[in-house]
Amino acid sequence: MRNLMILGMVSAVSAQPSHANCRQALALALDVSGSVDLREYRLQLDGVVTALNHPDVVAALLAVPTAPVSLMIYEWSGPEDQAVLIPWTPVTGAETLASISATLAETERRDATPGTALGVAMRLGAKFLEAQPNCWKHTLDISGDGQSNLGPRPRDVKAGIAAKGITINGLVIGADAPGIGDRRQSEIGELSSYFRAEVITGPDAFVQTAIGFEAYAEAMTAKLKRELDGLAISALQ
Repeated sequence: MRNLMILGMVSAVSAQPSHANCRQALALALDVSGSVDLREYRLQLDGVVTALNHPDVVAALLAVPTAPVSLMIYEWSGPEDQAVLIPWTPVTGAETLASISATLAETERRDATPGTALGVAMRLGAKFLEAQPNCWKHTLDISGDGQSNLGPRPRDVKAGIAAKGITINGLVIGADAPGIGDRRQSEIGELSSYFRAEVITGPDAFVQTAIGFEAYAEAMTAKLKRELDGLAISALQ
């Protein structure tokens, strides 16, 4: 049943038009597992909106009108709990970004299972990206605030994904409880090391960090700028 649900989700997303000359297929995977409360969920979605509308990110997204970036956004938590928020959408202008931003601003938290099935989320993201064959580059961004505890191990999944030419980057969110001092840095360092060893893969893959969900918008902005700028410059040249 779960495989049928995933195939149905991939088919629905794949049905979206694929631009004939796509510069980059970029899938954002957002962690909505049980460790993410309602406030943190809202900070995460609002952070994506803030990042997508940052002037430097907008400039990079729209730098090559003849070869736009194709963007999709989905949520993940347990092995059988994923949902697409934004299907594949070529970012062709300010109107597209305004539409994506409005959809995310109106999105409400759904009931999600508490597990953290990172390997399943990676595998699903790869399937989504394979549905965009016209894109020059394929990038999966996974945000997460904890290690995988259900489903296949990420390290067992990423080898197959790397073989398909897909890059996986991570956005690690550290503990944000007040008054814990240096322990916060220690925890985010441990989780960053986990993502580097178990999750990210592909040329120039990297891990971006955010100390708490309050810093998510800033971290997402920095990550998008890093991912988009080089490819935009190459295309222009």
